[in-house]
Amino acid sequence: MLGRNLRGGEAIELISDLGGGKTTFVRGLARGFGSKDKTASPSFTIGKVYKAGSKELHHFDFYRLSEAGVVEDELAEILGDQHIVTVVEWANIIRGVLPKDRLSISFRTIGEDTRQITFKLPSSLDYLMKGLV
Repeated sequence: MLGRNLRGGEAIELISDLGGGKTTFVRGLARGFGSKDKTASPSFTIGKVYKAGSKELHHFDFYRLSEAGVVEDELAEILGDQHIVTVVEWANIIRGVLPKDRLSISFRTIGEDTRQITFKLPSSLDYLMKGLV
């Protein structure tokens, strides 16, 4: 449902430990957004792009980086683009680039197949929660 509410231009930060369900969440998010592309973890490639009509979902995973380097510049260029939704895992090294008006989603492992998911968003992104609560 959240994926259907995306318009483009949003920044989403995913927070959890390893194996917390971030990539699985992105798979559902991309499908809801309208992408038919195969989704996979960008841990080794840093980023993946999923097309959804005239829009795109850019998924970044900075787990293996100690500093963002040139990827930070790429991220700064696409943030706010109304045709791109930006999703970032392990955002601590690029936190200064992320907009203040972003959706932060935290995953806490409760059991092997159970997660507690917490959403934190500014009022400017309230439309994302339509139909979810």
